[in-house]
Amino acid sequence: MAELLRVRVQPGAARDEVVGWRDEALRVRVAAPPHDGRANLAVTRLLAAALGVAPSTVELVRGAAARDKLFRIRSLDAGAVRLRLGAPAGPGPAGPVNVSTRRRR
Repeated sequence: MAELLRVRVQPGAARDEVVGWRDEALRVRVAAPPHDGRANLAVTRLLAAALGVAPSTVELVRGAAARDKLFRIRSLDAGAVRLRLGAPAGPGPAGPVNVSTRRRR
């Protein structure tokens, strides 16, 4: 089982966070800059943390150099992904999902 997930990324943000859904794409912000694949790695780790899966099960399929990306989640089906990320049942935007990879001191 594997699920494809559309993600819209904002690199260079103040912190890593899942913002919520807009249409069919999950919006995320990452602090990493979009250089040398650092933002892609940060998004992979953020998605893994938000979904409660190992980072090795989250794979970037398309959009390595773009803001709009497609990720494959190998360990979850579509229903589980949408449930864990707080996707709305019907059309329309959802509220923010409070997931952050920021370390607390």
